[in-house]
Amino acid sequence: ISMENSSSVKEFILLGLSENQGVQKIYFVLFLLFYTLTVAGNLLIVLTVTSSRHLNSPMYFFLCHLSFVDICYTSVTAPKMISGFLVENNTISFAGCIGQLFGFHFFGCTEIFILTAMAYDRYMAICRPLHYPALMSRRLCGRMVGCSWVGAFLHSTLQTLPTALLPFCGPNRVDHYFCDVHPLLHLACTDTRAVGLAAVANGGVISLGCFLILVMSYLVILVSLRGQKAAGWHKALSTCGSHITVVILFFGPCTFVSVRPSGDLSEDRSVSVLYTLIAPMLNPLIYTLRNREVKGALRKLCSRKV
Repeated sequence: ISMENSSSVKEFILLGLSENQGVQKIYFVLFLLFYTLTVAGNLLIVLTVTSSRHLNSPMYFFLCHLSFVDICYTSVTAPKMISGFLVENNTISFAGCIGQLFGFHFFGCTEIFILTAMAYDRYMAICRPLHYPALMSRRLCGRMVGCSWVGAFLHSTLQTLPTALLPFCGPNRVDHYFCDVHPLLHLACTDTRAVGLAAVANGGVISLGCFLILVMSYLVILVSLRGQKAAGWHKALSTCGSHITVVILFFGPCTFVSVRPSGDLSEDRSVSVLYTLIAPMLNPLIYTLRNREVKGALRKLCSRKV
């Protein structure tokens, strides 16, 4: 069934974050700055890791992929949202809306899986340091990233296809700044309870399940540190601090939106800004400011370019 045949609505109107013209101008400047910093910061991380011979451990391999995913993830929603602040009706075609829905869940789920893989890497580095080089081989890291992409593709397909096949024959005003499952379900001309529950189950199992895995991995790390001196604690926690911060910033808002049924969309809009734009913008700062090796490689890259 083609997308054009499954719906009489040819385009949607994204209502955005505010209908106040003055507030929209402020948002335009603010979010344009945020998006620029997000792309520039994460691109700098990718260039730094790929150009440095010293940043070749699994942690930096995953960090490079995480930064690339952050660029793609933010670019799915931010440009359309930012341009919408300058027009009266921010319209998006039906095919473009479904494409945005797919991309949002695809890159978002990929980020969740990569963050989980990074937690496993930290667990192996701290709890099994003698076997770490052999266990976390380049091939295993590549397979973990590959599985992250494949798993995210399956998740995004399961989220997008049922929504795309719903009949949309009436209102076309999406109460959000991008196309997501819950706002679109409110516009469908049929009973969407089954699709909504499936979407909550799909997204909730992944986000909440991975979050619990992350929490358990760090609990195991803390238990394994019992009896060690303060220097050992400091070294272990310093390597995990950046990752824990990123996990809290991303998983907290993401899990809040994913596990609850569609309700107050105004809350979803506000919370979504945190994990679609703010968290990807802060990731490069968090990993750079807390990591001497990255800062050193970044200085060498900048001096070489100059």
